[in-house]
Amino acid sequence: MGGSGGGERTPEGSEEQQKRSEIYTYEAPWHIYAMNWSVRRDKKYRLAIASLLEQFPNRVEIVQLDDSTGEIRSDPALSFEHPYPPTKTMFVPERDCLRPDLLATSADFLRIWRISSDDEGDDENNKKSNSSSKSSSRVELRSLLNGNRNSEFCAPLTSFDWNEAEPRRVGTSSIDTTCTIWDIEREAVDIQLIAHDKEVYDIAWGGVGVFASVSDDGSVRVFDIRDKEHSTIIYESADPPETPLVRLGWNKQDPRYMATIIMDSAKVVVLDIRFPTLPVVELHRHQASVNAIAWAPHSSCHICTAGDDSQALIWDLSSMGTAGGSASAGGGQQAAAAADGGLDPILAYTAGAEIEQLQWSSTQPDWVAIAFSTKLQILRV
Repeated sequence: MGGSGGGERTPEGSEEQQKRSEIYTYEAPWHIYAMNWSVRRDKKYRLAIASLLEQFPNRVEIVQLDDSTGEIRSDPALSFEHPYPPTKTMFVPERDCLRPDLLATSADFLRIWRISSDDEGDDENNKKSNSSSKSSSRVELRSLLNGNRNSEFCAPLTSFDWNEAEPRRVGTSSIDTTCTIWDIEREAVDIQLIAHDKEVYDIAWGGVGVFASVSDDGSVRVFDIRDKEHSTIIYESADPPETPLVRLGWNKQDPRYMATIIMDSAKVVVLDIRFPTLPVVELHRHQASVNAIAWAPHSSCHICTAGDDSQALIWDLSSMGTAGGSASAGGGQQAAAAADGGLDPILAYTAGAEIEQLQWSSTQPDWVAIAFSTKLQILRV
């Protein structure tokens, strides 16, 4: 992914390495918005992508890279219609294949889909014929979850996050100012709370019972579900005040750190929850609005950002003391370094259009996926 050309880059090294591309591209029949990697060990290089169409019927496709041919293919049996454009899609965070193969989407409701095949559970058949397994694959709607107890209609959901530590829990954010924590096994609301003063745009889990959200009111708030009456404001946008915050990424390797995106801003704000209100560092190298952030799944100090400048940038934040730095070293020195705006990305990639979506594979940490226009690209980092 190094360098900044949008074209294919020839890898150096052995003949075998040269056969392997560093960039794989899939062209969808529609504009892609929502996109996410599967985490199951038996489904390497599998992603879900969803359309952004200005009409009621939209589409979700499940695609997979064939490592031997370098082709990303869509399985027609796993392509299905979806009401409204999904704001997010996400596979169940379960690597060991012990639970059903689930996919969630958010739009007017939270929907849980089950991916299955006719010979599921028959290991002998699976070993004998992958092709029969593919041909009999299907996606079925398992749950349609409406957080509005008083109506069959629900305020649109802006985002959701699946709790890795407790996969029965999914948290959703909504334009009605609420966050809702679902128990998807019981298909029931665990907790629903008014999280902000205005629309909530994103939600992220930071542990078993802790989540954070960002909002049109310009604040990042952290909630502990054991104390539903209180939240901690970690950051408020200041330039100008109450500028909406649109995305939130919580560092899974070191949950002291999170990152947020300001609406229509080219900067990314990295926060240390031990030092509320003062960013650890602000990343300033994008030339247009940032749309997506993804922390590295295998490193506490690397983050990828992408935006309307068609750039995907990877940053090493260790020089800012954001990984394993002592609390005493935190505040002042980091703020001074942030004020200089001196941090440069360590890797850059230029796509063919504005990048709207970005996901770092948690099971294949050498790979990042981006979506722009009608294209999905998988990039080796």
